[in-house]
Amino acid sequence: MSRLEDRRQARDGLKATLVRQPAVAAVDLGASKVTCFIMKGDGIHRDNRTLTTAGVGYVQSRGVRGGAIVNLDEAAQAIAQAVERAETVAGVNVQGVSVCTAGGQIASHRVHTQVSLGARPIADGDLSRAISSALAQVRLPGRKPIHLLPIAWSVDGQKGIRDPRAMFGRALGLELLVVSINENVFHTLAHCVERAHLSFEGVVAAPFASALAALEEDEMDLGAVCIDMGGGSTSVAVFNNGALCHVDSLAVGGGHVTQDIARGLQTSVAGAERIKTLHGSAIASANEDREMIEAPPRGDDPGAGPVIAPRSLLKGIIQPRVEETLELLRERLKASGAPVEPGAGIVLTGGASQLAGVREVAVRVFDRPVRLGRPRRVPHLADAASGPAFCAAAGVLHRAAFGPREVVSPKALTGGQVRKRPMDPNASPVAKAAAWLRDNL
Repeated sequence: MSRLEDRRQARDGLKATLVRQPAVAAVDLGASKVTCFIMKGDGIHRDNRTLTTAGVGYVQSRGVRGGAIVNLDEAAQAIAQAVERAETVAGVNVQGVSVCTAGGQIASHRVHTQVSLGARPIADGDLSRAISSALAQVRLPGRKPIHLLPIAWSVDGQKGIRDPRAMFGRALGLELLVVSINENVFHTLAHCVERAHLSFEGVVAAPFASALAALEEDEMDLGAVCIDMGGGSTSVAVFNNGALCHVDSLAVGGGHVTQDIARGLQTSVAGAERIKTLHGSAIASANEDREMIEAPPRGDDPGAGPVIAPRSLLKGIIQPRVEETLELLRERLKASGAPVEPGAGIVLTGGASQLAGVREVAVRVFDRPVRLGRPRRVPHLADAASGPAFCAAAGVLHRAAFGPREVVSPKALTGGQVRKRPMDPNASPVAKAAAWLRDNL
């Protein structure tokens, strides 16, 4: 009997003892850990727009490298184990999960459209025509849209309008953001979740989710750049005027720093990770030339002694990689034409952002204020799960509770249903636009 079959039977036994209660589950599938957050209906606090989680579970990641699944069975087992731990704490039975990832070459592009208006107030039908016109322009061969978000409406060239209904004008404009992922990666993620005996409810871009958990409302309105620094990738989400307007990712993360240390010190990957956690820094520190660190030797030679090196050597390995990653991200942001406001600050999230000196390096690279983000919208998390590494999972729950609303719902994008109404994944843009207006406006 396979390990996955054993896992299925264990889950069935667990489900028999749990209370069936509606719950939302988010799985952050990272290169270093797999996290599951579960939220019940009574965990949503609309008065102050915060959440309370019912259960949290996380395990060391397996079968994932560089943000991509490299072993389906191992990744499915890690997802199942993380969900089981969260289920046990929450006392609920999770049927499906939304998966958060920065892998799959996540990227975005903006679509502009304009429709003519009559001599009457703007109505839902006009918004529907604009949405269908924008969706008709979405052509992404080999890629799968995972987010379709209105950035802003405009009336006769007046931009920044959030709700144009009842206004008068001759032309209604819409700017739509399309966030997409490699289509094969999307289907692999769906299959992996199904192998863990769970229903697949869609993919959420990690930097988008992290921003929802870590950013203040003022930051979203005035402009902010959220950089999610994970183990296998570094991704970015840009907010302006309260809306997401750009997403991008690099397949370089904290795991690459660990590998650099392992190569530079001739030690094992596990030893390099431990050294990075205990002694690593991206900036110079006092007495680092005289302070020596020990690393376990690579291999199993019992006669080999530990590797001894000055701490300055460690900084000399870490700093160039961190600088290179952030500089590459900066240049990609410039090349993309993303509307980054001059006064926009940088918010760092993800496990790799906790490395000493990363914030200082980011300040130097971007020449902007930089702060470390935490899942501030889930204030009651235990200390072990309240750091920057848990922003993405918390953000998925926040999105489920408070939005932002999307032109096409996540379930429709996966071929599911839109609020219990059948939605053909091959439906026309007009049908999709009508469904969005019916459910969200």
